Amino acid sequence: MGTVIMHSVVSVDGFIADEKGEVGPLHDWYFGGDVPLTASREGEFDHSGASTGFRVSRASADYVRSTWASIGTIVMGRTLFDQVNGWEGEPPAGDHVVVVSHRPKPEGWHPEASCHFVDNVPGAIDKARALAGDRVVAVNAGDAGAQALAAGLVDEVAMDVVPVVFGSGRRYFGGIDGPRMLEDPHVVIQGEGVLHLKFKVRR
Repeated sequence: MGTVIMHSVVSVDGFIADEKGEVGPLHDWYFGGDVPLTASREGEFDHSGASTGFRVSRASADYVRSTWASIGTIVMGRTLFDQVNGWEGEPPAGDHVVVVSHRPKPEGWHPEASCHFVDNVPGAIDKARALAGDRVVAVNAGDAGAQALAAGLVDEVAMDVVPVVFGSGRRYFGGIDGPRMLEDPHVVIQGEGVLHLKFKVRR
């Protein structure tokens, strides 16, 4: 089975969006560099669901390309799915999406897309692993990611830290209770306007 990584872009005070789900300047680094990211599909999508042309620093480009190439399945919550309309069936990385939701897939929504709805986090991770095979399962941070971490289902935590303070909003670690120990970061890459970090979860 592949590695399960909890991931998101995050403010230095630990928020992935404001109270309305807006990311503000968190994704500016995707568009401020000199190196274009090559999509594996026709078009690229940011978290607003809009088609874009990402341009990042060289350090970020090498990191993001290798990260995206490793992903087989993305696991996300229903709030993010609704916000981006599931990237119109074309996720930014991976071949499959698993949505944690008690509500089913919208009727008639992109029947060709490998998008699956599961009503609990452990079941969603199991489904994602089966779809991903030996590739990475990327769990979006927030409530779904925090539940997976609390259940011991996350192997690594990846954070793209942006130098901005939100003060309030949607937390990277959701409403997780109690401490969870991580190892020292084994990836530390300084881009332009972002710091890429990866930590293994201490067992």
